[in-house]
Amino acid sequence: MSSRRDHVTALLAELSQSNRTAVDALLPMVYDELRGVAHRQLRNQRAGHTLQTTALVHEAYLKLIHREQATWESRAHFLSVAAIAMRQILINYARDRRAAKRGGDQALATFDEALMGGRTTRADDLIALDEALDRLAMLSERQSQVVTYRFFGGLTHEEAAAVLGCSVPTVRRDWRIAKAWLTRELTCDS
Repeated sequence: MSSRRDHVTALLAELSQSNRTAVDALLPMVYDELRGVAHRQLRNQRAGHTLQTTALVHEAYLKLIHREQATWESRAHFLSVAAIAMRQILINYARDRRAAKRGGDQALATFDEALMGGRTTRADDLIALDEALDRLAMLSERQSQVVTYRFFGGLTHEEAAAVLGCSVPTVRRDWRIAKAWLTRELTCDS
């Protein structure tokens, strides 16, 4: 497994050096992981969601490989940026859907482990979470990043710590604090 991760890291280093041939070799190496991240995100969406896993993976992958002056440090770094790209794609999709619909019930969003594990998420819930993450980032950028990497990217505590350059206990603490803050923030009436 580590040799595969090392190979992905080497391909990402080549891509960072503008070696476009690395793109063809990289996709098969990271596709299943990106697909897993996308699947986790889309299983939380409402029934009949029209954005498919494959489309989300391809859109995110295209955003990643066409980034100007991207320096990929590792597989975990690549997946963390993929998490951010998928978050942006899903939020844009939710905003477009909300703009098209203009209405509906406005139930309060909640953030808890159930949100990661199969509860249906409406577009408004996803937008509320995104806005709350932006507010959290003003208080603690790292806590916001931990939530993005864990929730949107499915990174482990260890992978998030590697990307953020901090310890695993720090990530675990940030995760607990951020979840509590988001729960409070999303259940308030204001």
